[in-house]
Amino acid sequence: MPFVNIKTPEGALSRAQKEEIVHRATDMLVEYFSEAARPHTMVLIEEVKDGGYGRADEIYMVPEAYRAREG
Repeated sequence: MPFVNIKTPEGALSRAQKEEIVHRATDMLVEYFSEAARPHTMVLIEEVKDGGYGRADEIYMVPEAYRAREG
């Protein structure tokens, strides 16, 4: 079973963007493994809370301008 695990800052992606990532990642894996892989492909999008990881040796907080807007 192909498995994709994507970690992203919490609130950075809208529901529609997550759905698009799931569809596009699945399509990409089907290109490699054949259509038989589609029903068995798992795409997990994990949202990491602000302060839950670091970047450039500092705790990272997502700027408001980069947060997804639903709607």
